[in-house]
Amino acid sequence: MILSRLKQLVGTSLDVLHVRFIDWTKPLSSSLPLGTLSDLARSKSELVAENALLRQQLIILKRQVKQPACTKTDRIFLVLGARAVRAWKQTLFLVQPETFLRWHREAFRLFWRHRSKAISHKPRVAAETIALISEMATKNRLWGAERIRGELLKLGVHVCKRTIQKYIKQVRLLPPRGQKWAIFLRNHATDIWACDFLQVIDLFFRPLFAFFIIELKSRKVIHVGVTRSPTDPWVAQQLREATPFGQASKYLIRDNDSKFGPCFARVAATSAIEILKTSYHAPRANGICKRFLRSVRQDCLDLCWLLRTSVLKKTTSFSNGCAK
Repeated sequence: MILSRLKQLVGTSLDVLHVRFIDWTKPLSSSLPLGTLSDLARSKSELVAENALLRQQLIILKRQVKQPACTKTDRIFLVLGARAVRAWKQTLFLVQPETFLRWHREAFRLFWRHRSKAISHKPRVAAETIALISEMATKNRLWGAERIRGELLKLGVHVCKRTIQKYIKQVRLLPPRGQKWAIFLRNHATDIWACDFLQVIDLFFRPLFAFFIIELKSRKVIHVGVTRSPTDPWVAQQLREATPFGQASKYLIRDNDSKFGPCFARVAATSAIEILKTSYHAPRANGICKRFLRSVRQDCLDLCWLLRTSVLKKTTSFSNGCAK
C-alpha cells in the first residue's frame, strides 16, 4: 500500500511538473511589447528553454517551401531588435541578411528624405529666372543645361546645372515639331532616290569606283556606272544618263562626299531634283544604300563566302547522290 501510494504521488507530481514546464515554455500570444515586459520577470533558465523550443520550431518552419510574408510592422521590430543583438546574423532564420540590410537602407533613405524635404513649396529661384530658362530651352532645342548656364552667367544670374535641368525637363516634354527622318522616308518613298559609291580593289590593287542610284520604294537599281577616277563632271554625267527625257524623282539622298560638286548640283537642279544631304557619321540616314553595299560585298565580292557556298553545294549534291 505504501509503495503504491508513493508511486501515485510521484506520478502526480511529475504530471504537475510537466504541465508547469509546458506553461513556462509556452510563448505568449499577446503583442511583442507585452511579451517583452513579461520576460523581464522570468528566470534565465526558463528563457533559454523557451529559446531552444522556438529555435527548433524555426528550423521546422525553414523546411517549408513558401516563405511567410513580413509586414511593415514586423520589419520595423526586426530592425530595431537587431540593434540590441551583437550576433544578429546568426539569429535570422526567416530572411536572409542581405534582405535585412536592404530593409535598413530603405528605412535610412526614407528618414533622410523626410529630413531633406523642403519646408515651403515656394521655389528658391526667382520667377523671372525660371521664365528665362524656359524661354532659352524652347527657342534653342539644341542647347543643354551647361550652355544655358553659361548664357545666364553672362547676364549675371548664378544658377546650378541641376536646377536648370529640372526646368528644362518641364519645357521639353513635348516632341519637336515636324516629322522625323524615318517618317519622311516612309511617306515619300516613291519620290526618293538614293545614291552612293562602292569602292572595289582589283587583282592588281587598283581602285574601282561604282556609282549607283536606287529607288527607295521598290529597292530597284536605277543606274550603275564604274570608273577609276570619279570626278564631279563624271558623276554629273551619270546623273544625266539616269534621268533621260525628264524621268527623275523629286528627292535625291546623298552623303557629303567631295565627288558631288557644283556640276552635279547643276544637273540635279535642271532635272528638278531636290538634293537631301545626310548628316555626318549618320549611316542610318542612307540605310538603303548601305544595305545594298553590304549585299554586294557579301554575295558578289566575298571570296571566302563564295568558296564556302560552292563547297556546301558540292557536299549536298554528293550526299544526295549517295542517298539515291
